[in-house]
Amino acid sequence: MTRPHTLLINPTITSRSSARFPLSLLHLAAALDKSGSCRIIDGNVDRDVVGDTLRALSERPFDAVGISVMGGPQMAPSIAVSKAVREHFPGMPIVWGGYFPTLYTDTAMGAPYVDYAIRGQGEESFPELMTALASGNAPALARIGGLSHKVDGRIVHNPGRGFSLADPGAVLPYDKLGDPRRYLARTFLGRRTAAHQASVGCRFRCTFCGVAAMFGGATAVPATTRLERELSYLKYELGADSIQYFDHNFFDREEDMVPLLEIMARLELPWWCYARSDALLKLSESSWKLVRQSRLRMAYIGAESSSGQMLKDIRKGTRPDQTLEVAELCRRNGVIPELSFMVGPPENTEEETELTFEFIRELKRINPQSEIIVYVYTPLPESSRHEKDRGKRPSAPLRDVHGEPVMFPTTPEEWTQQRWVDYACHADAPWLTDKMRRRIRDFVTVLRCRYPTAQDLRSPRWAKRTLSVAASWRYTSRRYNRPWELELANRLVKLRMPQVSGL
Repeated sequence: MTRPHTLLINPTITSRSSARFPLSLLHLAAALDKSGSCRIIDGNVDRDVVGDTLRALSERPFDAVGISVMGGPQMAPSIAVSKAVREHFPGMPIVWGGYFPTLYTDTAMGAPYVDYAIRGQGEESFPELMTALASGNAPALARIGGLSHKVDGRIVHNPGRGFSLADPGAVLPYDKLGDPRRYLARTFLGRRTAAHQASVGCRFRCTFCGVAAMFGGATAVPATTRLERELSYLKYELGADSIQYFDHNFFDREEDMVPLLEIMARLELPWWCYARSDALLKLSESSWKLVRQSRLRMAYIGAESSSGQMLKDIRKGTRPDQTLEVAELCRRNGVIPELSFMVGPPENTEEETELTFEFIRELKRINPQSEIIVYVYTPLPESSRHEKDRGKRPSAPLRDVHGEPVMFPTTPEEWTQQRWVDYACHADAPWLTDKMRRRIRDFVTVLRCRYPTAQDLRSPRWAKRTLSVAASWRYTSRRYNRPWELELANRLVKLRMPQVSGL
């Protein structure tokens, strides 16, 4: 049987200093290596991603190029590398996978430089596609779950594929990244923080969330042997002293988490993760003891809104009172809650936003160490939701500031326009007025100056203290409007903004 050779590309999306392990490509590489071979080019570290890709293709034959594509700032480099491959190697199959082609499949497949799209997980679908391409077995394409392809110019979407968390049986192939130690970063967790993903998916189906759209409420927790194998490698082989977990929802069911927490407590690597307020509130005292022993430093919790009705409408499954409770619970257990909120909804925009501002103030009163992340509410279009959820609780039609229906882009190039990059990054929405944008920006400026994030290791302590004092009167009196003096000071100090650059 022909062994396929694959070139995997992670287009540039962040600075070299903020680069973390490209975990999705590492998992794909582990799956691809079972029946073939692959090479990884990470644009976050190897900055000339287009040049490196073309050089790699000229040095040896590959059967396809696979590109991991997200919306937002990664769209432009994804298009650039795809067009370059099409121009210089016109016969090379180009496969898009990840968040964007899963949520906007027809948009991705409509591009002349995209031949195939993998929807959802790719650890099974992608190796099957590569085997079919390497052997020239075109009829096999129709049997690959989760694959979208073109037949005589017509886009064909194969049925979706079941969810799984396959164990590669060995440590992920970090060596494909060159020296993996260059991905260890200095953060507030430690001097050599490594990124890791233990569990995958989330069983909740929030209507605004790309994870729900990709996994459809499915989740999988790793075997304890796998977690211990990976963490031991990161700690003892690479020298990692802390872990940033990219699990979509680390704390799910307590009975599943306890064995993992026991391993983490033994290894004592300070950590950060995503969590839900209801899950943390349900943990027993014995589990919280393990959480403390394992040295959890911060949990990113999607609070989303101060409105119980809005939380119900978006199928969040939590309540505002739980957000307040978890802030106090985290304070008692020495964990910093990093709470994210979505403001500027399309309905009752100003009222809901002001209520959320007041709710944030109450959180800071309960637990001053609470980190607050403010985003603009940018829901997914109905067509981008998981196929199981389309038509269920459809949201009201979205209208822009002029009352016209919001028309989402129909090509990848349109998604590179700044307004749609901002939409994908939850930074702006078509229904926001200039006054509302300014109000949100001013509140965030005052808040982050009054309470600088614990994650900011770059700004001097004296500068953060000075800004906190300078913002105090505005915060206390709720005088958020046009904080020119804080904006001027921020040009010099440049406080870290977790919603833009996290750990």
